[in-house]
Amino acid sequence: MMTQLGFYINVAECVGCKTCTVACKDKNDLEVGRNFRRVYDFEEGTFPKPSFSHVSLSCNHCEKPGCVQGCPTGAMYKRDEDGVVLVDHEKCIGCKYCVWNCPYGAPQFSEELGKMTKCDTCLDLREKGEEPACVTSCIMRAIEFGPIDELRKKYGNNADIKGIPSSTITKPNLIINA
Repeated sequence: MMTQLGFYINVAECVGCKTCTVACKDKNDLEVGRNFRRVYDFEEGTFPKPSFSHVSLSCNHCEKPGCVQGCPTGAMYKRDEDGVVLVDHEKCIGCKYCVWNCPYGAPQFSEELGKMTKCDTCLDLREKGEEPACVTSCIMRAIEFGPIDELRKKYGNNADIKGIPSSTITKPNLIINA
């Protein structure tokens, strides 16, 4: 049986520093404008008591990934062993249908490759027993990665927060502590 992997984001702890974004960019040697992980900043209320929150998102390796469903060549696929969604560059034609079908904008076009790219949960690091770069770089330890069932037992099932698409669309393997 597959062990689906996913992310937990603790919005209460995230300070919006974007260190996770920078670590991911550095690890994956991404040029300006291409980000596998992004931090979204939200502001509510008015002076003198506004409230701010930050949500760090990457690919959510969804149960029903729109990118996979929207890929005409089958280049986007979900790995059988851990549910991680990947891009097969032998099949990818760079049409961008995957990003148009992903409500989170996770797939990113590489001008250099002429193909789509995205978060792979740092497969190379994980094969060495390490955590993804976003997890280890987070100064507040607001990101966790692991088997989604274990994370849900620990933190609950909420994958929704104001400002991001509804979890009913793709059933992301994500937990958000709002």
